[in-house]
Amino acid sequence: MKYAASFSAGRLTVYLSGELDHHEAGGVIRTIDELIEDNMPRECAIDLSDLRFMDSSGIAVIISAGRKMRTLGGRVIVENPQDQARKVLETSGIERLIAVGSHI
Repeated sequence: MKYAASFSAGRLTVYLSGELDHHEAGGVIRTIDELIEDNMPRECAIDLSDLRFMDSSGIAVIISAGRKMRTLGGRVIVENPQDQARKVLETSGIERLIAVGSHI
């Protein structure tokens, strides 16, 4: 699991690549929390375009980021999920809580 991040005009984008499973989720949650605290964004986008695999632990990562952003009055969006990750997201019903799409 690798990540990169950028911050511009109040928007933090976190790019996840590789595989996101229960072995990686805790570290990713801590990393995103730190990035949010350091940048204080109005919006946090989690870009999944290079994520090859995600299990339900990825849902925990997204929900954790959403909670953190709500405390700041902001929001999380999930961008560019590939087919496998999109299926996990759709199955979870997370789009009722957090925006999910190609380019939002």
